[in-house]
Amino acid sequence: MKKAVIASLLMAASYAPHATRIAFAQDAGQVQMPAAEYASYNACASATTAAAKAPACEAYLTAYPQSAVKADVLQQLMIAYSQFAADKALDAADRLLKVDPSNLRGLTFEVILRKQAADAATDPAAKQAGLDAAASYATKGLAATKPKDMTDADFTALKTGVTPNFYSAIATAALAKKDDPTAITNYKAELASVPVDATTKPGAILQDVYELGIAYYQSTPPDYVDCTWYTSRAAAFAPEPYKTEFLKVANYCYKKYHGKADGYDAVTTAVATNLNPPADFKIAPAPSPADIVADVIKTTPDLATLAIGDKEFILANGKPEDAAKVWDTIKGKTVEIPEAVVVSATDTEVTASVSDDSVQSKTADFTFKLKPIEIPEIPEGATAAKKAAIKKEAAEAQKKIDEIKAATAVGAKVTFAATYDSFTPNPLMITMTDATIVPAKKEPAKKAAVHHTAHH
Repeated sequence: MKKAVIASLLMAASYAPHATRIAFAQDAGQVQMPAAEYASYNACASATTAAAKAPACEAYLTAYPQSAVKADVLQQLMIAYSQFAADKALDAADRLLKVDPSNLRGLTFEVILRKQAADAATDPAAKQAGLDAAASYATKGLAATKPKDMTDADFTALKTGVTPNFYSAIATAALAKKDDPTAITNYKAELASVPVDATTKPGAILQDVYELGIAYYQSTPPDYVDCTWYTSRAAAFAPEPYKTEFLKVANYCYKKYHGKADGYDAVTTAVATNLNPPADFKIAPAPSPADIVADVIKTTPDLATLAIGDKEFILANGKPEDAAKVWDTIKGKTVEIPEAVVVSATDTEVTASVSDDSVQSKTADFTFKLKPIEIPEIPEGATAAKKAAIKKEAAEAQKKIDEIKAATAVGAKVTFAATYDSFTPNPLMITMTDATIVPAKKEPAKKAAVHHTAHH
């Protein structure tokens, strides 16, 4: 939505009475100018199209580089170029600010055009550099004071019209580099500087209502309530496809804070008539993990029937007394843990991911202490038959060790039979002892199909 309003912003910054009046004779508020110079100036000033004005103004500046009205001509040139050549308009703005560093229109053009170029950049470093440059000019624009030859009314009207764009540029540059406090401060200042009605119309201001929500979302820690509010406010007035995209973020932030989708209709109703959250606006927070655990303990008749993932959640997040209730149902019991994903392995133990969350994050939540496999040694004085038997046992033991090592390669899925021994809650690690590998069940061989030859 932002790009659609750039042209109108440029025009708004450019429409105002010229600061300088030109005449042949010296008079109060006038500039004395020879006839030849005046003719060249007049060709620039009186041109009725941008295509004609730009070369006429350039010709004047080339012929009279030290002119007393250089700033005025550069301003006209900048406005003319903005109609058909953004790069030349930016160059004219650069030249204007060298002559008049506080020129509010020149600063405005710098902000708008540099921000537009940054939006189009694909290289992240170049994009950020462009946004930072726009923000730098915006800061100067906010500090600009009224020139002596402009009326209070003209300056106030111009400053009021361009100030929201200055705040937006500073906020956008800050948001891009995750300086969220600066982004939030300037987005809020931008929204406060415009009529509330402007925040309900598709365009740059409404887009920045959404960006304010994003700034709250990526804050540390995230502010999900304000994220919900401002992204919902933007979605309420945005056209498609923006509405759907804005709602995705709004619903995400709401669920992250509230825990589920119920009650969101109240947010939709509230944002329709308020730009900012009213003092009494609240979203009920989701229950804490400890509260969830307490509810599960209260409502589950037989804790032993809980799924392993639920037991892990309770052990990791429950109060000590609640975790102990679940642990008592499994401690000392020997069970099969299917398809544990190996994270690390040694000759004596294997760490593995068992719960879905651990598998996704590739972190271990179980430690399996392997049941020792002893390799027998041949005692002195053993008979030949005894030696042969022991060698056979040793070979079989070594084979089992090698098979376990091969089966527990990192990333492999293994089914263990083991006994619950102990756990630590944060981070959760459940330790199992006397662990052995359960061989994968072989599929029964399919019988070959029997073909009967028909009798002729």
